[in-house]
Amino acid sequence: MKTGNRPLSPHLSVYKFPLTVLMSITHRITGVALALGSLVVAYWLASIAVGPEAYANATEFLGSWFGKLILFAWTAALFYHMSNGVRHLLWDMGYGFELPTSVLMNKVVLGASAVLTVLVWLVA
Repeated sequence: MKTGNRPLSPHLSVYKFPLTVLMSITHRITGVALALGSLVVAYWLASIAVGPEAYANATEFLGSWFGKLILFAWTAALFYHMSNGVRHLLWDMGYGFELPTSVLMNKVVLGASAVLTVLVWLVA
């Protein structure tokens, strides 16, 4: 589409974000999720200090399906953020900037975070 002699910039729906961009955005989101999840861990630790009734309430909540969902999401965010952080560390050292290596590293980060999350939940 043109107005006069000038072409208009394509709409955002035309652009396709590369996986690296999506993973960068997800890295930031998981950082926020980890901070919020730390509040849940602090709540659980504080319930231990308050007494048996508070601890029973906290373990009941965290043992419910919703509590387990929160803990699973927090675990997944933790392992994703950690794996992606290792990738950033490699980038800081100057490795992995080539396109094929970057694509492989994306897949490794996703696979490692998924495998580590499942392994923790199988063991726990």
